[in-house]
Amino acid sequence: MIRSLKLTAKFGACAAALVALAACGNNEGGAAPGSQKARAGIWAAGSSTVFPFATRVAENFARTSGSTAAPRIESLGTGGGIQAFCAGVGPSTPDIANASRPMKQGEFDRCVANGVTDIVEIKIGFDGIVIATARTGNSFNFELNDLYEGLAKEVPGPNGTFVANPATTWNQVNKALPNQRIQVYGPPPTSGTRDAFLELGMAPGGKLIPAVAAFKDDKTRFETLTHTLREDGAWVDSGENDNAIVQTLTRTPGSLGVFGFSFLEQNMDTVKAETIDGVAPSAETIADGSYPLARSLYIYVKKAHVGVTPGLEQFVQEFMSEGSAARGGYLQDRGLVPLPADQLTAERAKAAAMTSMARPN
Repeated sequence: MIRSLKLTAKFGACAAALVALAACGNNEGGAAPGSQKARAGIWAAGSSTVFPFATRVAENFARTSGSTAAPRIESLGTGGGIQAFCAGVGPSTPDIANASRPMKQGEFDRCVANGVTDIVEIKIGFDGIVIATARTGNSFNFELNDLYEGLAKEVPGPNGTFVANPATTWNQVNKALPNQRIQVYGPPPTSGTRDAFLELGMAPGGKLIPAVAAFKDDKTRFETLTHTLREDGAWVDSGENDNAIVQTLTRTPGSLGVFGFSFLEQNMDTVKAETIDGVAPSAETIADGSYPLARSLYIYVKKAHVGVTPGLEQFVQEFMSEGSAARGGYLQDRGLVPLPADQLTAERAKAAAMTSMARPN
């Protein structure tokens, strides 16, 4: 591992300070975008899921590019990385935001308001969100509505009301599930994995329950019901480090964990994934979309930094190269599920042309 690559779990606590520093450096000296002083090396910040992939690319880039400064890769969570990225243009802001979900409309608007007007969105591959237990634990076949009914802060009560979730064991949610306490360790609100779990698991699960589905046209109410997790100890925020969740499962019998598929593949000797609607997560089921909690992974590139931060364009090309992102590439060895060949070609074209994205819908 290159010494200057830092797994900055400690930076997670300092994300607000990082963004404040970045804001102070917007267009430093009043310079126009793209005319700021160059930083010594590339800086990427964001998703803990994308972190091991970006780190591997950085290692290879440092070996082969002849660059004197190794890329700096930070794990701040998707939300924290995009926040820092969108703070402005200049050497005190990241060149790249790593993300385990698409950029939100509000984040894009914040970027534009701070002078980050040309952003290149590149899909790098797929990942799945898994619900896992220790290998010695009970086996579960969750239905999507089980996720909502077990983990939502409020669930339907009598006479059209919603009440604090009373379930304490999984068999109270679904008689086919084990008689085991509900205790799930998962990522915090700043994590793209958390966002994707809510969008892919909790919200679709809620739509299967008539009392919740009745609010599907009331976006605010529906999201409040399906995106608010329990705060009574049934769901436990466990930081941005997915490996820490994996380790917790082996130390806490009867618990479950929510994290990225790539971390499952690295820890198959100690944990196992549970099925969702009868489908187990695998490279195949994630790539073809049959696994319900499959998702896309992204990097966002600040176009104003291309040609200013030395090697930035070459770093992006390395990320999308045949040897890294394609089937059989070294990122697949790290757990990335590669894009189909036609999608990879399209994303490479965007990277080569540095095509700016449109405002998200």
